Amino acid sequence: MKIFNKIQDFTFANEMRTAGLYPYFNPRTDHNIDKVHKDILLDSNNYLGLANHPEVVKNSMQAIQEDGSSCTGSRFLNGTLHSHLALEKALASFFNVQDVQTFTTGYQANVGVLSALAGKGDFLVLDKEAHASIIDGAMLAMAKGAQILRFKHNDIAHLRKVLSKVPKEAGCIVVVDGVYSMSGELVKLPEISQLCKAQGACLIVDDAHGVGVFGKQGRGTVNHFELEDQVDLITGTFSKSFASVGGFVAGKSAVIDYIRHHARALLFSASMPPNSVAAAHTSLQIMLNEPQRMVRLQQNADYMRQGLAALGFDIGQSVSPIIPIFIRNEVQTFIIWKKLKEQGIYTNPVVPPGVTSRDCMLRTSYMASHTIEELNRALRIFAKVGLELGLIQKQKAVA
Repeated sequence: MKIFNKIQDFTFANEMRTAGLYPYFNPRTDHNIDKVHKDILLDSNNYLGLANHPEVVKNSMQAIQEDGSSCTGSRFLNGTLHSHLALEKALASFFNVQDVQTFTTGYQANVGVLSALAGKGDFLVLDKEAHASIIDGAMLAMAKGAQILRFKHNDIAHLRKVLSKVPKEAGCIVVVDGVYSMSGELVKLPEISQLCKAQGACLIVDDAHGVGVFGKQGRGTVNHFELEDQVDLITGTFSKSFASVGGFVAGKSAVIDYIRHHARALLFSASMPPNSVAAAHTSLQIMLNEPQRMVRLQQNADYMRQGLAALGFDIGQSVSPIIPIFIRNEVQTFIIWKKLKEQGIYTNPVVPPGVTSRDCMLRTSYMASHTIEELNRALRIFAKVGLELGLIQKQKAVA
């Protein structure tokens, strides 16, 4: 069949398997703790180290015993539990907003919000490095007649130029990430919020990698910049700092209620299972009660940022626990990933379509639960492999 002709041309995955460099879909054990036996995980988004926290595990198991393994229906009809409502109420208080709606995944939150709000005659203005879920939500909105415009990553001058193309009478939504998931960069939110205000545009921040990392008690990027009154909606996920799975949108009651009744990703998908709800809610409580976790997380990230830069690696402009190591070559990225794995270091190789070919990288990320001893060992291994492959020129002392 002609539809399958393209499959014959897809040879890259098998080529990497044959070369022993294929890094994807490999089963793991103890995936969410900071080490697997002798290995060190630098590839997890479990930023606060809560995925194996005893309270999170206990409450998740209890939720299954009380409410079963699944709601087997959408929130709109038969899939709402009291625990869903309790989590949404707690999140609304956490983000200091009127209302919150949860989704089954963070991906669905962005897809559902953007495709519900934007339609014929509206404009969606996206950062060039916006997450795939934002792009896909915008594409669904485009099917309803919305137009998509892109601006250069974190480029305020270019955003101003792009917004000037939007008719004053048109509805406009600007969508940015709070922390960019590949580069670890922080959004230039103060400048962007000013432009949105001048344009009369709605501003949505996807803070998947910012909550639990920035802001007072982990309230995220918007709180970090003290711009709660300037941002219309915050979206996010429970699969990072919340040690669960699911997503949310937070904002004013009228807007959330509209999304609640128009987001197809919510209406036509089964709701978050009880154990995921319990894990997210428990993680939120721990986040509030144990602010020292966020302090340790930032200390660990700063330590590795300084260490990798001192060794001579190209780590870009990261200010978060996400620290890229730019390789800028697809095959070379897989080679260094394998070399590090053989030495006991797990990282994420990121190549197109995750990034452009010129930005191929190892994505490393850090957790509050990493020890200095583990981080020092990781730096020694990075130095050894980096020298072996010619990524750095000379090895400097590692404490």
